[in-house]
Amino acid sequence: MNTGPFQQALRRLACTLALFALPCTGGAATATLHETMAQELRSQGLQGAVWSTLIDDTIATGAAGARDARTGKPMQANDRVHVGSVAKTLLATGVLALITQGKLALDTPVAPLLPGIDFDNPWAATDPIRIRHLLDHTAGLDDVRFSQAFTLVPREDTPLRATFDGRGPLRVRSRPGTRHSYSNTGYTLLGMVIERITGTRYETYLDAHLLKPLRMHDSTFAFTTQDGEHADTRLAMGHFENGATHAAVPSFIRPAGQFTTTAADMGRLARFLMGDGRVDGAPFIDAALLRATGEPVATEAADAGLRVGYGLGLSTRDRHGAVGRCHGGSTVGYRAMLCLFPREQRAFFVAINADIEGADYGRLDRILIESLSLSPIQTQRAAAPRVDLDDWEGIYVPSPNRFASLEWLDTTLNFVRVRRDGDALRFKPFQSKEITLRPTGDRLLRATERTIASHALITTPDGRRIIGTGLQSYERASLVRMALLWASLIAGLLGCVWLLASGVLVLVRRKASNHAVLIPFAGLLALLLPLPFFHRQSFLQLGDLTFASALLAAVTALWPLTLLAGLIAALRRRPWSLRTTMDATAMLAVLQWVAVLAWWGLVPLRMWA
Repeated sequence: MNTGPFQQALRRLACTLALFALPCTGGAATATLHETMAQELRSQGLQGAVWSTLIDDTIATGAAGARDARTGKPMQANDRVHVGSVAKTLLATGVLALITQGKLALDTPVAPLLPGIDFDNPWAATDPIRIRHLLDHTAGLDDVRFSQAFTLVPREDTPLRATFDGRGPLRVRSRPGTRHSYSNTGYTLLGMVIERITGTRYETYLDAHLLKPLRMHDSTFAFTTQDGEHADTRLAMGHFENGATHAAVPSFIRPAGQFTTTAADMGRLARFLMGDGRVDGAPFIDAALLRATGEPVATEAADAGLRVGYGLGLSTRDRHGAVGRCHGGSTVGYRAMLCLFPREQRAFFVAINADIEGADYGRLDRILIESLSLSPIQTQRAAAPRVDLDDWEGIYVPSPNRFASLEWLDTTLNFVRVRRDGDALRFKPFQSKEITLRPTGDRLLRATERTIASHALITTPDGRRIIGTGLQSYERASLVRMALLWASLIAGLLGCVWLLASGVLVLVRRKASNHAVLIPFAGLLALLLPLPFFHRQSFLQLGDLTFASALLAAVTALWPLTLLAGLIAALRRRPWSLRTTMDATAMLAVLQWVAVLAWWGLVPLRMWA
């Protein structure tokens, strides 16, 4: 959509009236940015977007595309949007305000504040989970379970404590403070801490004591949605593939991702976060705390000298030739990004009301970064490392992985192969493209497309090899263990293929003598039964106890029983033929794989647990 003279005149009039108490910019630069963003949305099939930029203390806002595919109504710059996990930056800012007031400290242990939460922390005696660990995602906690994220059970006023009811202790999987592992669970606990300290719902407290002082009057932590009796008429609709619309729903983990705002308000937030922590001349948040946002502290990667990482609600990111402090987010039908560049006092925010797999949202970030006219950063040059790169070859696995329930999947299929190539390391994730890492001195390496060091080589006190990115740690795995896991997977899959083919052949030829294979054959086919029922329900019910999920649990529980029954029937058959031997071998191959999956908690598959 082009910005013509009439629209520009209206914009100048709106600025004159100071509807948002913010200066607005017009002219060729604004029009060019608008058209570039609009073209990018069209080229990727994204519905719409709002954005703001902060340059020289001036906030400019813009919008393009549609706010609702059903009506085609255009997105306006003052439309309200959801930001998903960008809410963590806001929540962290509220916690920093409480710390400034002396009601908390970064080193305050969490367990005494939340006596109803059971932490399974093997390091509790020396390293309890502290407030900083929750803020920095270094508590070692699981991210979230299906039943906490994909559910239609919670209401907007469901107590946060219900998030953890009946789900057992929270297992701490790495020593608190040492490794980053992104955790919505951790920020939900921070919401509970705020409620414990203030004696009121975290949404109510932060709306009054954070957003109001920052003059973010168009923002709220409270639940808002687009449809229904209490719909927010200014809130843009969320979308998925093919323009499918979806209104927001309440969440158990709402402190980690529930926030409604405008582009202008996010510009105000960016300006405050890069300031001295004062509001109307009075101290509001300690300036030292604001300067520490985005700075990783005390992790293995940070101690190795890596700058990229997470700290106090923001992540230092090296993207598109710029190093900034950012936070991205996604929620029902939305993607968003906030990036600050404190050195030059510039920032951008963007929210897209379309969450589409395969879309390259980074291209929108690049456009906005280029509009800020940041000074170029000199790429770090290669330098001789202090370690022998040959010692770092091998297979590495996420440690810890993000979702505890998917640890088998991440270990088996999300591994990384590392090998030396001259004066560089080749870092090849199994499911994505290879990265070339060149040493920048000491124990740091830089990926080709980055400007500063992106990876750190870490040796733990007990001699384990770790490669850290600041946001993920990969630990070198035993080749024997990995080979056994891969062999188990391959044997299981080949066994399934054989049993399916053998079962079909028996049915086609109607040979009753091979009836034993029909039992596991039926068990395999039964695994398909839940699919049409999952197709009929919302994807947001994946973690709920529904007919589909109950049926899935039942068929996965019966699966090993059908294998055992088929194996027993085959063993009783006399005389044995080559076909019987192959069938029995296939059953054994699948049975061992099922045993491995059961050991890792994936059989029976109870997604509501």
